[in-house]
Amino acid sequence: MSKPNVSIIITTYNRRIALAELLAALVEQTYQEFEVIIINDAGEKINDISALYPELDITILDLPENRYHVYARNKGIEKAAGELIMLMDDDDLPLPTHLEMMVKHIVDADLVYSDVEIVNYQETSEKRIPINYQLFAYHYDVDAMRRFSTYVPSGSVYRKSLHKEIGLFDESVRNYWDWDFFLRVVEKHRVKRVPIASVLYEFSETGDNQSKKLDNMRYYLDRLSVKHQLGNLPTKNFYLLLEEPDVKKRKAPSDRIWDGVTMPESRLGM
Repeated sequence: MSKPNVSIIITTYNRRIALAELLAALVEQTYQEFEVIIINDAGEKINDISALYPELDITILDLPENRYHVYARNKGIEKAAGELIMLMDDDDLPLPTHLEMMVKHIVDADLVYSDVEIVNYQETSEKRIPINYQLFAYHYDVDAMRRFSTYVPSGSVYRKSLHKEIGLFDESVRNYWDWDFFLRVVEKHRVKRVPIASVLYEFSETGDNQSKKLDNMRYYLDRLSVKHQLGNLPTKNFYLLLEEPDVKKRKAPSDRIWDGVTMPESRLGM
């Protein structure tokens, strides 16, 4: 088998329905030169789910103990064979043309990220049903990103060689590993926003998205601030960010390509 161009890194923990939908979304990608590395962070076994998608080149890393998502991503990076990395949370979804567009745009960049639709789902025993959604699209402004980060890691693609220069993801800032990674990359490398909302970012009222747990995040935000000399930062998630006056000024036009209804058909229960 030829070496994949892209390694898709997925961390997961007991989200079987969402993970099955994500794998279905990867089957639908118009660009298929990739491998999939799933790091199971000591959750229930997922081999039966991966077996439903034999057309995907999937490697599962079962961690013996729960070490949280940053450690898990780093283990996936160590296993990756591709020249490019695409990060995905297990409950987010790339639309069919997403990876093809990212590979196209990274030709003149080192890291590219897209806009997203923030989606609120209702989950049944077999699938997730979109209830409502809203656009998350903001101009790329490095100075402004030091105050409020609008970088969404899910679906972002970057050159694996960056890790040789700046190291792996920083576990010490846990919830803000992505903001920290962005700030380290942008210091010396080319970053590009792609103005297409080609990722569905889960932020359901009933879900357990990490960025909802604001009380647990203050400690790590302070560590991030000290590390990058960011000053006093408020603890915000994406929904709260949308109401910040400084963030509203950065709203940007984006190509919205999702119909708000269509979801990848997972093979669970088939």
